[in-house]
Amino acid sequence: MIKPQTSTLSYTRRVASVYRQTVVQTRVNQSEGPVDILAVCPQVSLISCEPASGRINYSGKMIFTILYSDDEGKLCRMQKGAEFSHYCDGDDFAPAQTAVCSLSCEKVSFRREGSAIVLSAVVGAHIEVFAPAERSFIGACEGAYLKLKPQKFASFVTFEGQCEVEDSFEADGVEDVLVPSASALVTEALCGTGEIEVSGEINLSLLAVRRGVPVAFERVIPFRCAIVCDDAFSGALPRARAEVRDMTVNAVVDDEHGRCRIEFSCTLAACGYFAATDEQPAACDAFSPDFSLKLTRAEESDSLLAERKLCSERITSPAVCKAKLDFTCRFLAVALPSLEYEYSPESGAAEGVVNAVLLYEQGGDIKSAGVSLPFSVRVGAGEGVSVSASVCGISLRQPAEGALEGEALVKVAAEYSRTNCAVYLTAMEEGAALPPEEAALSIIVPAPGDGLWDAAKKLNCPPEAVSAANPDLKYPLTGGERVLIYRRKEQ
Repeated sequence: MIKPQTSTLSYTRRVASVYRQTVVQTRVNQSEGPVDILAVCPQVSLISCEPASGRINYSGKMIFTILYSDDEGKLCRMQKGAEFSHYCDGDDFAPAQTAVCSLSCEKVSFRREGSAIVLSAVVGAHIEVFAPAERSFIGACEGAYLKLKPQKFASFVTFEGQCEVEDSFEADGVEDVLVPSASALVTEALCGTGEIEVSGEINLSLLAVRRGVPVAFERVIPFRCAIVCDDAFSGALPRARAEVRDMTVNAVVDDEHGRCRIEFSCTLAACGYFAATDEQPAACDAFSPDFSLKLTRAEESDSLLAERKLCSERITSPAVCKAKLDFTCRFLAVALPSLEYEYSPESGAAEGVVNAVLLYEQGGDIKSAGVSLPFSVRVGAGEGVSVSASVCGISLRQPAEGALEGEALVKVAAEYSRTNCAVYLTAMEEGAALPPEEAALSIIVPAPGDGLWDAAKKLNCPPEAVSAANPDLKYPLTGGERVLIYRRKEQ
């Protein structure tokens, strides 16, 4: 009779990794101010993300900053806010779970509908869902031989936190800031004892007015956010994302000295998760010399972060413009850069386009046009590569009439994953009794790649007995050997 001994561990498993898109819209009446819209800049932030039965509900806040010219041709701005909620369905979702969500604004557009202007943005939600669970595995058994193997069991830990980021810098001659835009790029995340440190850069892009003319400013602001996490330990590699919330940008003008200082502040929210691994000896196979066995196996496969790398490249390429430009156009500012990109496993590069707004003067009027620059930043091929990127330092020039060339600095934070697999027995049932071995000598021809355990299982005898009877064999076997075992008859 077999008597398996089972151990049980509590852990947190990853239930799902999902990506969803939703369209956020709001309307601006003509009477509210805009006459000729030059640019629209969106800023999105998360409000909540809650698992429910069969569904993940998430909500956020979108702030549209609109740059327009009034009846007199003066540059003005206004802001329009909108809250939104969306969901994604799944049979495995439940209220007891935890969801880690980060939002990104992927496209923005506007159109006229009668006397109103409709502002639209495509918001992408990256959601990781985790749930408490228990795993049971067999570590010993009476009446059966076990193939014990050290298994690395993974359990995930989630975290989230906030910090305040402030910065100020001189901007001579600036009278006002019209449109601010900021995005955060995580370049490093480290676990310490009871704390997780997330660091990176905030790329701040400002469209301002200097002596009545629009100008663009870009600034890279480093940040470091310490998040308390009781389960954090030194050496773990966390995945982390960060987003800018509640941003405030002020232009402080000193008329007496003719100076201007830009003051920036925001709340930076960071969230993420990491895996804690625990190595335990667990049975992955078994057999009994006396009974047939019905084995129940479980398999876990988790993607764990193995390495993080920052790649940056200054790109120079022809640019595509949505307006017809010639030498009568005087470029004023290139502002509000953003990215559309994805990782290509075939090329091992982050590929996409840099989008920006070009403000130019033509015929005494200030006009705007959307421009885009293709880019490709090689980060290397690998298993489970994921990327996030930012752009700064964008500029445009017209080398020939009607032609446009752009330059920008693109930074890509790449995460490289490895797969952690654990295969183990969770249950063992005794089947029919096996007939006794009558032969005093048993010989098998192994399959190529068989190990000691495979040979012992085929011979239905302990591995140590096979090893003692065949001391010259080297494992794994090639398939040309003969493996034998003598069975001494009881008198």
